[in-house]
Amino acid sequence: MLALVASLLISSCTSTEPPETTQRPPNILWITSEDNSPLIGAYGDTFATTPNIDRLATEGVRYTNAFSAAPVCAPSRNALITGMYPVSLGTQHMRSTYAIPDFVKFYPAYLKEAGYYCTNNVKKDYNTTDQPEVWDESSREATYQNRASGQPFFAIFNFTTSHESSIHSFIPNDSLMHNPSEVPIPPYHPRTPEMEHDWAQYYDRVQQMDAKVGKVLQELEESGLADSTIVFYYSDHGGVIGRSKRFIYESGLHIPLIIRFPEAYQHLAPSEAGTTNDRLVTFADFAPTLLSLVGVTVPDYMQGNAFLGDQAAEPQPYAYNFRGRMDERFDMVRSVRDQQFRYARNYLPHKIYAQYIEYLWRAPSMRSWEEAYLAGQLNEVQSAFFEEKPAEELYDVAADPHNINNLADDPAYQEKLTELREANQQWLLSIRDVGFLPEAMMLDIAQDSTTTLYEFARTNAYPLEEIMQVAEMATMRDPQSIPDLVDQLENENPVIRYWAATGCRILAEHAGPAKEKLMVILDDDEVSIQIAAAEALYHLGETQAAVNALRNALTNDNLMARVQALNVLETMSKDALPTLQAVQKLIPTDGEGRDYDMRAAEHLADKLSKM
Repeated sequence: MLALVASLLISSCTSTEPPETTQRPPNILWITSEDNSPLIGAYGDTFATTPNIDRLATEGVRYTNAFSAAPVCAPSRNALITGMYPVSLGTQHMRSTYAIPDFVKFYPAYLKEAGYYCTNNVKKDYNTTDQPEVWDESSREATYQNRASGQPFFAIFNFTTSHESSIHSFIPNDSLMHNPSEVPIPPYHPRTPEMEHDWAQYYDRVQQMDAKVGKVLQELEESGLADSTIVFYYSDHGGVIGRSKRFIYESGLHIPLIIRFPEAYQHLAPSEAGTTNDRLVTFADFAPTLLSLVGVTVPDYMQGNAFLGDQAAEPQPYAYNFRGRMDERFDMVRSVRDQQFRYARNYLPHKIYAQYIEYLWRAPSMRSWEEAYLAGQLNEVQSAFFEEKPAEELYDVAADPHNINNLADDPAYQEKLTELREANQQWLLSIRDVGFLPEAMMLDIAQDSTTTLYEFARTNAYPLEEIMQVAEMATMRDPQSIPDLVDQLENENPVIRYWAATGCRILAEHAGPAKEKLMVILDDDEVSIQIAAAEALYHLGETQAAVNALRNALTNDNLMARVQALNVLETMSKDALPTLQAVQKLIPTDGEGRDYDMRAAEHLADKLSKM
């Protein structure tokens, strides 16, 4: 591939062919901001102060339907770096490092082979084993300026200025650039003083991020390279106040994406400068698009679709997204978005949206929201975040941009619901979604060096069609499914037994006929099934049996089994008190260590100690 660049460079000097067929490949500059939805003036936010990004939008193409793969950084960055859906690789859970197949190369490897100088400044966070050799330089000082003379470059500049942590340090109101009393707040948030303050402080951080974007663009101009560089600006997911980052809503997934094409490469642009494009784009599409723009063949294993360049595919009807474990809290959501509607499938609907996450609760706004809920001060829309989820959600994004009016039960929208439900099912089957494995099982498989999770999902040990049938039956809260769930508790496949037990938990007191078999699988060979059975039995009044099983799970060698057990105990109030000593043993006495079992144990021990 190195010969490709060399031949193009030579021909650009000697040929009399039209410039679009002989010019050198473009430089590519990616500017990435963290944790921000399109809270940008160019996207219609009149409260935002973003002059540099706004100007970039007048010079480029503004995408209105661009989405991160997940509403959180590391899994989304995995999609970016691989061009694949993390749920097919087993890399969907936050800060997991499960291996991926050897044939999956991080995309800069292909650019380097083609002669590009590749730099990353500075964040990686790829949610799998790193491939550091794909970068010529990756550091806080990394820059395209260090390349060889005439060498094309691909460079990333990543700004953490608007990251969630930016609202953890309090700035007095009189020092803020944006007025808290005037800040727009979505209808699902209560207008507490803390909420107003965090929103205003966050708008300040976005303004500061915008200034850094302007600096990078100015440096590119001063270097004389702006005329040969295609510039991308985008954020790594939505954010950042509660119910945005980490959550399957527009607020967590919808991102700004602006691409500027210099005149020499205008033939690669989908339209003129200053226009908008409503094509559905997700992070799985970025790597194929990058390779397509520079003339490198897109590998067959990549699951995304190029949306620019010679290998651009036709626009796709759907964008796919997911939510897995977020830090110390388990969840499983899959989502499909078309031009107007967002569909979400909650596979663990008994888990409330607002599961306590230590990092999320550092925000004063989050704590004030919970306090207002506990005090009974919220309306129905604001309270919904602290309550169990429906199995399915459907939102008309055009009419309901905040996703607060669930249309899944509305007879007028059943045709759309069925369409997107089927699109979700087909997607999961086509990519062999590995997320139906409880993570304790995933960890055991990943520690077996003979196979990756991607490869395991393509074996007879993972009959995905059957697993999905049971999982979807389990989550619909239909008491008539109890006989089938009882039968599946004896299935020879452990993943199916897990979902059958989970279905019994979701049905709670309606699962009485399953009690006898649930007691049997308290001794299952798989600890994740033991924990699921214990949770179901707890809701059938078998408190002692459930507590004993959960306490035993806290001593298991499997990290994710301990986290799973802690997640269940978190919901049991005083009934979890007999496990306090076992929970406290998970907390390091020296204050070191931040594994997810430690975080969950600290919070649970604090709660139980106050009872």
